[in-house]
Amino acid sequence: MRLFVDNLTNIDFSYLHPDRGLLGETWLASTELQGALDAQGMVCDFGIVKKTLRNWLDSTIDHCLLVPTRSPHLQWQVAGNQISLGWSFGQNRLHCTSPRDAVTLVDVEEITPATVAQWCIEQVQKLLPAELDKLQLEFNPETIDGALYHYSHGLKKHSGNCQRIAHGHRSRIAIRRNGERDPALEQQWAERFRDIYIGTREDIEREKDGHYQFAYTTAQGSFELCLPQQSCYLIDSDTTVEWIANHIAEQIKLDHPSDNIVVKAFEGAGKGAIASR
Repeated sequence: MRLFVDNLTNIDFSYLHPDRGLLGETWLASTELQGALDAQGMVCDFGIVKKTLRNWLDSTIDHCLLVPTRSPHLQWQVAGNQISLGWSFGQNRLHCTSPRDAVTLVDVEEITPATVAQWCIEQVQKLLPAELDKLQLEFNPETIDGALYHYSHGLKKHSGNCQRIAHGHRSRIAIRRNGERDPALEQQWAERFRDIYIGTREDIEREKDGHYQFAYTTAQGSFELCLPQQSCYLIDSDTTVEWIANHIAEQIKLDHPSDNIVVKAFEGAGKGAIASR
């Protein structure tokens, strides 16, 4: 007998892609569990399995930077509680130093929904009830009709895991101009934010050789991230989704001062902020 839990949870994270560099992502997690029926006529207690899987995914994948340790593009080392990563993509390189808990080392050559799912199964199966014969886990991006973009960021003022300098989201955007959806503006901003790191100007420690080096210290530790400038989009505020929506609305308003602008910016699946100008 098999049990299933569709859309068990959403996970928002960033990962290192061999061609696109630092890539923000959002996946929906679903699972199937196989086993014999017990005396209650159940394979297992849904509540126990859902809580175990959700907690593990939240602590291991969500708001982390996923790194494929078998990739030839990667160099990495650990010193105490800090991990340093170097990554080559195309003709570019990035470097990241952060607390060890902010990075998940995945024993695969490339991060994909299938490779990460199989790795997760190997890690988490031993935490589930012994009577289960088989665990399946599936990750899928949200189905989005229309404009979307992948972005990474870090929120140094956040008290939780959003303070990690390289985590991200796959997000849709909806823009209304004088009460009507404007697909052209939506696509324009999706292209502008394609595979982008949205950074706060005050977090730039230095600019050198066409790169920005971002750095800050939080309750979790010290973070540094060095990226090519063409992979970054800078704003004057923090990079919460509220400030991102506000920034987009302000920029559109500059181009269309007589129009009423409403920007609905998503942060991953099913959540975000709305700004009006």
